[in-house]
Amino acid sequence: MLKPLLRLTCLPLLTCSLLVACGGTSTPATASTTDATTPVITAPVTIYAVSGTVTLPASTTAAALDLRSSSPDWAAPHVAGQVLVTGSTGSLDNQSVGTTGLRLANTPEGTSDQAYASALVAEGYQVQPNYLYRALTLPDDPGYPGNRGITVGGSVSTQTYLDRTDAASGWATLQTAGLPLSGAKVAILDTGADLQHPDLPGRLLAGYDFGDGDSDVSEDAGADAGHGTGVSGLIGAVGNNALGIAGLTWTGQTLLPVKVFSGDGASTAALASGIGYAVKQGARVINMSLGLPGGNTDTALAAAIQAAADADVLMVAAAGNTATDGLYYPASDPNVVAVGALADTDALACYSARPKGSDKALDLVAPGGNAGTGTSTCLNFTGTQILTLTTVANGTYALEAGTSEAAPLVSGAAALLRAERPDLSAAQIKAVLVGSARPVAGGRLLDLGAAVTLARTYAAPAVRSYSLTVQAQQSGQTVQSFKSSGTLTAGQSSLTFNLTALPASLYTLTASLTVDGVASAGTSSLNVTKDVTDVKLQVQ
Repeated sequence: MLKPLLRLTCLPLLTCSLLVACGGTSTPATASTTDATTPVITAPVTIYAVSGTVTLPASTTAAALDLRSSSPDWAAPHVAGQVLVTGSTGSLDNQSVGTTGLRLANTPEGTSDQAYASALVAEGYQVQPNYLYRALTLPDDPGYPGNRGITVGGSVSTQTYLDRTDAASGWATLQTAGLPLSGAKVAILDTGADLQHPDLPGRLLAGYDFGDGDSDVSEDAGADAGHGTGVSGLIGAVGNNALGIAGLTWTGQTLLPVKVFSGDGASTAALASGIGYAVKQGARVINMSLGLPGGNTDTALAAAIQAAADADVLMVAAAGNTATDGLYYPASDPNVVAVGALADTDALACYSARPKGSDKALDLVAPGGNAGTGTSTCLNFTGTQILTLTTVANGTYALEAGTSEAAPLVSGAAALLRAERPDLSAAQIKAVLVGSARPVAGGRLLDLGAAVTLARTYAAPAVRSYSLTVQAQQSGQTVQSFKSSGTLTAGQSSLTFNLTALPASLYTLTASLTVDGVASAGTSSLNVTKDVTDVKLQVQ
């Protein structure tokens, strides 16, 4: 039997008085006396609570989550003057970034980030860079700018990508069934959104800005201004309103802007916090049109992605905008749907990232438009860029190109499917999208019409019943026990437990789980000196 995984996060003490017998059990003891006049009363004992989750055996755990087995890449873009620290931070100059177990430590003046990190590692800390992620739209050449309205160079630009992904057939099937085209809630981790855009009224939820730490998700001025608005428009510009463009989803307040960009890019801390926030807000799909070239060394972000996957959230990311660097992260994460871009043919666009070495394959491709990367072989402006939104200040509508534009087409389709079949898990929705895609030279091309049809006939997940027992034991004797039973929901990969009234001591935690008659178990040691939450137990 493998040892269960255990992760602890300590919270402030919760104390109360309890009279306990000498045997160390949790049963209150009455006062004993030696004679009728001299009572001997046992001293009050401080007790604590231990809670957490038991992960089901089938739950996926990315190998990258082991912080100690990954080598940080200090040459990659990262926030200067600080490092990310997980675990106990002692007396370090640090601040919480809103994600459990993740803290920023300021690098001392005169010391490099890498040298400071090495010193912390030598002291037993787990440290990595606070990586900077980039938005993945390729801007047009200055001679071919985005235009006000829909007319470009004397020609009318239309949403040709909707024809190529057979969006109309999918919409028609849903409407015939009496289903609205609102889609499930989608979190858009990006540069924010233009809250006053005329093609987004009633579509945007409040959201939060993790780049600046406030509730203002408005777009900032800068090189990436309008990126998040454009992505939001592809997913959810109001449809059938005789104005501008139509998103994959048309109506309803289901778009959650999560602003993660500030200054030079989106940091690991902002992204990890943004993902956790999206999960807590009930997002069923997360779009990330951003990325970092190179292999996955960002274990803090990988942990946030794993937690979202465990919560049955479907995550979609742009594959990247350079053809020779392999898949960008987070698209390369096994828990994320990686989306490449097609230009005006069914081959991968010249800029689209593609697998390299041990990279996984692209999961899907979608139209991303033609674009230039500064090389003669990739300059091909033929009017087939992606027509989408930009900020009102920048012209309201624009032509863009990149894998940033391909990914939200998949996210919009996923949102429609999750609303159509809320009983299907994220893994099943991914299977529908991939299984219904059209094989083309560049990969598997998103086909909304076929996906909606397949989803309607997709077998409902089997109902799985479970029973769980978690015990705190000493010397083979049970001190406290927690029991629960019921049925697992689609995509559910963990169960919660809560043990109360545990005196300070060393315990063996045992978890016994039965799912549809199949038993599994796991154990771990835990020294209880205060309240503990977020304990992770793995059963095999």
